[in-house]
This record gives sequence, C-alpha cells and structure tokens, in this order.
Amino acid sequence: MTEFEKMVAGQDFDGLDASVADVRESTATLKLAFNQSRTIQDQHTILKDMLGSIGEQSIITPPFQCEFGKTIFVGENTFLNMNVTVLDNASVTIGDHVLIGPNVQFYTASHSMDYQSRRRWETFSKPIVVEDDVWIGGSSVINQGVTIGARSVIAANSVVNKDVPPDCLYGGTPAKFIRKIVSDT
Repeated sequence: MTEFEKMVAGQDFDGLDASVADVRESTATLKLAFNQSRTIQDQHTILKDMLGSIGEQSIITPPFQCEFGKTIFVGENTFLNMNVTVLDNASVTIGDHVLIGPNVQFYTASHSMDYQSRRRWETFSKPIVVEDDVWIGGSSVINQGVTIGARSVIAANSVVNKDVPPDCLYGGTPAKFIRKIVSDT
C-alpha cells in the first residue's frame, strides 16, 4: 500500500513520500490552470484530469482550492460556487443535483488534542459524503466524517460536526436540527 493510499484510508502516512507529493504537485499545476481558465468547457476538461470524477453537467466556479483532487468525486448536475475549499486527505463524495454556496469548506483532516502529536504534524482523516439534492449555504464548514443526507439543507455560516439525516434543515455553530423538510410535490 502506498503512502497516498494509507492517507486516503485514514491510516498514519508519510506526507513527504513521493506517492503523496506527486499527486499534490500534479494537482497544484492543474488547479492553477483551472483557476486561470476562462470557459466552462476548458474548466471541465481540467477538472476531469484533476478530480476523481465529475459529472458531465456539473460546474465548479473558480477559484477552487484542494490539495489532492483525485479524492474528490462530484455527481451529475451539481454546482459548486466560487471559493470552495476542499481539504481532501480522504474522499469527498458529492452527489447529484447538489448546490454548494460560495466559501464553503470541507475538512477531511484533523489533528490530535495532544500537542506532542501536533508537533510531529500527525494527521488523521475521515471521508465526507454529501448525498443527492443537498443545498449547503455559503461560508459553511463541513467537518471530517460527516454525511449529509439526501435533500437536506445546511443554513449559511453553519459548522457541521455530525451526520445530518435526509430531509432536514440544519444550521448554526455547531449545526443543529431546525426542522424536517416536507416536499412540495
């Protein structure tokens, strides 16, 4: 198992190993090209090389920030607004028909409360899953290990630390249940 594969699996890994550094460096080059590109067609071509996958009708608006790219999977007809940041040491899976507001941040990585561990820059990572038809309001933070259930809404400026069930409105810091969402159809 490579150090990159260990990282994605949430195991201890060497962040300076070539398997990690190569993906990081390749993504840095693609990210620069993406953030300077002018057309949606050019952007989508770059995203297909940079990300694990992206749906044909999905749009990510520059500027966009991530570290590895290959751990990000975006479904069909999904929109990420400008200034989205994805700290993608583990997988980030975003479903179909998802709307993500500007300045939203996804953090798969975290550190120990033990200062000695932090001195060694030890990191542990857990995946994030955003299911279909979710709307995440601007400037929200989605933390590691969280799953946001289908059709749920996260209010702007929220910090999501725990799973959100389907069909719910959550908001605040930390994000809390506000109410069930009842479909209009």
